Amino acid sequence: MILNDSVFGELEYEYGWIKDTTIRFLGKETGITLMIDGEEDGNFDEEQYVAYTSFMQNWEYLQQSFVQSILDYYKQRRHELGYDIEVNENYPLVETIDKILEMVDLDGIVVPYGDMCEGRDIRFTLNCTWDTENGLGIRMLNEIVTEVGHQDIAI
Repeated sequence: MILNDSVFGELEYEYGWIKDTTIRFLGKETGITLMIDGEEDGNFDEEQYVAYTSFMQNWEYLQQSFVQSILDYYKQRRHELGYDIEVNENYPLVETIDKILEMVDLDGIVVPYGDMCEGRDIRFTLNCTWDTENGLGIRMLNEIVTEVGHQDIAI
């Protein structure tokens, strides 16, 4: 089933509404999947529209803020696993945002149901070189990163 929504554009229903699209991520065009939680009837929550519209208006600023969160998460994870002491080729020493950006690719943007959290809720899925099985997920609420972890936190 295909729906043409005035805010999200043309979506296809596959246990939720999706579309493959391109977004500018840190200076380069990146192919992603946009995923909107919703039932087959295609009626979305007002909060979903507000969250997505705010996200798109603030995207340039937001991507900078979550890149620092990725670097912080990576450093913490590397320490928790003991790879700051013992060498592991999947978890090299990374000190800069430029270096961490070489290790991640934005894969998807999720707009969850509006009643999941109070506020504008947007989530991101990323592929990362250090954990190809679990990937990386980021949750933002009201344009602030609230959680970074495995990809399943975003879905």
